[in-house]
Amino acid sequence: MFLAYDLTSTYFEGAALGNELARRGHSCDQRPDCKQVNIALVVSKEGLPLAHEVFPGNTSDVKTICGIVGRIEERFGKADRIWIVDRGMVSEEVLTWLRAGERSYIVGTPQSELKRFAADLLSESEWHVVREGLEVKQATVEGSRETFVLCRSEARQGKERAMRERFSARIEAGLKRMEHRLSKARKRQNHAVLGKQVGRLLERNSRAGKQFDIEVCERIDRPSGVEVKWQRNTKNDQWAELSEGCYLLRAHGTNLSDEEVWKAYIQLTQVEEAFRIHRTELELRPVWHQTADRVRAHILVCFLAHVLWKTLEQWSERAGLGRSPRKLLQEIAQIKSGDVLLPTTDGRELRVRCVAKPEKALSLLLERLGLELPKRLRTVETMIPQTAQM
Repeated sequence: MFLAYDLTSTYFEGAALGNELARRGHSCDQRPDCKQVNIALVVSKEGLPLAHEVFPGNTSDVKTICGIVGRIEERFGKADRIWIVDRGMVSEEVLTWLRAGERSYIVGTPQSELKRFAADLLSESEWHVVREGLEVKQATVEGSRETFVLCRSEARQGKERAMRERFSARIEAGLKRMEHRLSKARKRQNHAVLGKQVGRLLERNSRAGKQFDIEVCERIDRPSGVEVKWQRNTKNDQWAELSEGCYLLRAHGTNLSDEEVWKAYIQLTQVEEAFRIHRTELELRPVWHQTADRVRAHILVCFLAHVLWKTLEQWSERAGLGRSPRKLLQEIAQIKSGDVLLPTTDGRELRVRCVAKPEKALSLLLERLGLELPKRLRTVETMIPQTAQM
């Protein structure tokens, strides 16, 4: 069984004073100005949500996985599961803990790990085409119990190259503006302050920061007393071109081929889709509740709604109606019902709720879903004495 695991956050409106879940941390909503709560989600291969946990907003990603894996095993036993986790969710300590318990996993790795496999990237042999524009290759590490899979994507390569070129252009433009300003300055400039400005420029454009060698040096023939010199680092350009579009997966205890490892790993998109559904369709954010119990209840209701949402999606797909629960709900919402009031001879009133006959298109939709509308809803039937209404 494949289980995909990931973590997200949602923010609070208000101060949330006294709420132990409301803390400041890395915001997935781009709202660092607000307190937040972290939500961990486990989904199946088909994207069906199976479990969730709630953590304080300042909980780091790597501190959550051991707890939720342990709770899943405590409730359902130590079955044959393969945990699929994104690269930011695990550390070497966590991976050691997973291996010690003979647990199987597939995880992404930081980009820096690719340098260990530079020779494999350079070699064009043993790459397997998974689909058009996507290749995988199994690499070995002597003495390791893990399987390492190199992945190379043309689409990702184009995206990363465009980003690198854009950030590189921003750095160069920023350096030119800085040098132009220094050449026109009539007062002496602080060397340390300029160094910090260069640092901030590189920080804002970190994807291309290693492509430049920059130096802030003295220049006595200028009133400013300093100048900025830079040159492109072609050595880093070569590595960037080689590694663009590539990423590394690590697997343990799976007995899967390199292609199967990649196909399993991309199931993390199911978790990302789940978080998108929570934020949009189910209106998870923002959280207005101010106590921890109510916050947990709010997240639980959203989780249960997500289970129903995915169930409806799978039901619709099996019926050949696509994968749009929202559209399906909009169509079903057209079903009308009305109350029919029938007076009786003994002075009472009989109330019967009846369902209106749907239009032809809606009838066909219900037929595809295998649903048949009742003519009457007996559960709404009530009897009210007329004397009690006066």
